[in-house]
Amino acid sequence: MNDLNDNPNGGLGAGPLRVAVLVGSTRDGRFGPVVAEWTAGHIAQREDMEADLVDLVETPVPTVMPAFGQQPSDEDVALLGAVAPRLAAADAFVIVTPEYNHSYPAALKNAIDWHNPQWHAKPVAFVSYGGISGGLRAVEHLRGVLAELHAVTIRNTVSFHNYGDKFDADGKPLDPECDAAAKSLLDQLTWWGLALRDARAARPYTG
Repeated sequence: MNDLNDNPNGGLGAGPLRVAVLVGSTRDGRFGPVVAEWTAGHIAQREDMEADLVDLVETPVPTVMPAFGQQPSDEDVALLGAVAPRLAAADAFVIVTPEYNHSYPAALKNAIDWHNPQWHAKPVAFVSYGGISGGLRAVEHLRGVLAELHAVTIRNTVSFHNYGDKFDADGKPLDPECDAAAKSLLDQLTWWGLALRDARAARPYTG
């Protein structure tokens, strides 16, 4: 779907990068919001970024797409209206995802598939969590999907292996090196975000 946004080129111009932090899991009892809030907290500490936390539980997208060439129903348009403009306004993304059966959640794939130009020529970083693999197999699947949508994925990741015992009661990682990893990830995202925002301003991306 590609007509549900006001500005697919994102927040063009000066000022902090607008970063949409997308919570990919909608499962009951999910851990995603803990990881997402921690990520958004790191963004809040920076002067070059501002976060918009997009939670697919709070703002669900439709699960049945219209036939090719047909428009979504009014009800579906209303649901998408709570998500699509926020993705369109973003200069960059951080996807927070667990790993389900060696891949990522269906709800996340659905949200990605409902949008197209919102991803174009924008960088995407990943913060994953899971068991032994830390969600990295989900991340590798996402890279191929997002390349098809003309997005640029960041090489570095932050991943939490066996995440259940990696956070304290306040939702903070126990290992201080996690904070250094988050800074490195966001530094890379900033570089790409600024470069691609400037490029889209000089020459709008047409896909």
